[in-house]
Formats: sequence, structure tokens, C-alpha cells
Amino acid sequence: MKLSKGKTMKKHYNVVAAVVVMDGEILCMQRGKGKSLSTDFKWEFPGGKIEEGETPQQAVVRELQEEMDYEVTPARRLLKVEHEYPDFSISLDAWLCNASTRTFNHKEHIAHCWLKPENLETLDFADADKGIVRELVKKIDVC
Repeated sequence: MKLSKGKTMKKHYNVVAAVVVMDGEILCMQRGKGKSLSTDFKWEFPGGKIEEGETPQQAVVRELQEEMDYEVTPARRLLKVEHEYPDFSISLDAWLCNASTRTFNHKEHIAHCWLKPENLETLDFADADKGIVRELVKKIDVC
């Protein structure tokens, strides 16, 4: 998208993140090489773009099914993070989610781990996800 005087407007994405909690631990996923140096190989909470006409809860369920063959149930909204990366911006809607198993498939991520909230800051999270990490560390009893 072009603006006057040669400036380019950044793309903006509305996305969801699933904060999957099991036995007091939270699922963390590591991205591979992608389209943005800002997020390559960073850790994140799984999720993705909200499609037209979709609620955030529906997006969480669909994205984890598509990316991981993983069934989750959104329990409640945790927070919304607005973040601007050098090449795009996002509105990230984070949802606490329940799951009945820790078993899923890696389709888009290169690694995963389960961590207690107080250990989340040991990973190199994508900048937008750091807002979720801060909230989880602050409210350790959320799990």
C-alpha cells in the first residue's frame, strides 16, 4: 500500500494467540525462518490471523487445528497486545485455553516446550508475545 511521497504503509494483522495451560505449565512454540526477521526463530504462543467474519475464539480453535492438529477450548480472554514491528503491525488477542492432551503435530514450528510461568522469560519470545509473558509472570496464579 503506497502513501504520498514514496512512503509505504505497513500491513496490519488481527491475530490470536492460544495460551495453552496443562498441569501448571504453558505451551511455547518456536518459529522457523519466515517472512520477517523480527520473528524468525523467536518463541511464541501458537495462533494466527483472524479471518473475515470469525470471532477470536473461533480463530484460536481453527488455527491450532490447522497448524498443529491440536484441539483446544478457549476459556477466557487474557489480554490484547498492540505491537508494531519494523515491517508490519499486529493486534494480538491472547486467550487462555484448555486442552486434554500434550500431543500434537509440528506443522509450522520447529520446536516446543512446556514451561511454568516463572520460567517463560528464559525464552527469546517475539516482541508482541513478550506482553503476554509479562502478564503471565505477573499473574502466576492464572495457571
